Amino acid sequence: MNMVSLSTLDLSIAALLVVALAILGLKLQLGVTRQLIIAAIRTTVQLLLIGYILKFLFDNVHLGYMATISIIMLLFAGREVMARQTHPYKGLWGFGMGTISMFLSTFMVTLVALTVIINNDPWYTPQYAIPLLGMMLGNTMTGIALGLERLTQAAREQRKQIEARLMLGHSGQQAIMNIRRQSMRYGMIPIINSMAAAGLVSLPGLMTGQILAGSPPIEAVKYQILIMFLIAAGTGFGTVIAVVLGSRRLFDERERLRLDRLRK
Repeated sequence: MNMVSLSTLDLSIAALLVVALAILGLKLQLGVTRQLIIAAIRTTVQLLLIGYILKFLFDNVHLGYMATISIIMLLFAGREVMARQTHPYKGLWGFGMGTISMFLSTFMVTLVALTVIINNDPWYTPQYAIPLLGMMLGNTMTGIALGLERLTQAAREQRKQIEARLMLGHSGQQAIMNIRRQSMRYGMIPIINSMAAAGLVSLPGLMTGQILAGSPPIEAVKYQILIMFLIAAGTGFGTVIAVVLGSRRLFDERERLRLDRLRK
């Protein structure tokens, strides 16, 4: 089975659907028209750019190139984590916690997948490394952002309860333990829902793309199972690390709650 090639006209027809949605949002005064158009433009430009970059990487397989593009992807993901917070940490803490958490979880899980499970030669072949790392970073970024958002929001809402526990002699981490657990669970909900609904409610993107490209359905299914398990591990570990770091940042060395370390 050959993959059907898409023309510029085909993509334009799909773009018209987004334009129609933007017009509808404008008429209904939803306040999302501008964001929708900007997002559509960014999607087009960014994906075309990464397409040319991937073509270069596929033609020039080199560990240095792979390391550079991986670091760039990680830094952008770290920025997105901070940008999505209602009350982000001041300074570079929000960026740093998200970036470090994704590095420790996503990069380690991706490395295991490339060197042990897929075991291609060389292991950093862009055909496997870039898509895998991209999916891992994207999902882990969402989990970490949700976890930190829940942590900081709940800490602000439950400030009096936390301070009351501190007055009773609890340590900072004991005082915030329930909130920390809730935040970790909150960050893992999207990937758990995705795994629970896979094959029944939805056909995941990787599997759909492989089938459209002509791959045997069973092979596409096996790759999708692998990816979802890896994403679950990366998201879970990353969320746990980020929430632990974030909860510690909410207290100083004297175990005082420091919400002034968050932006209002």
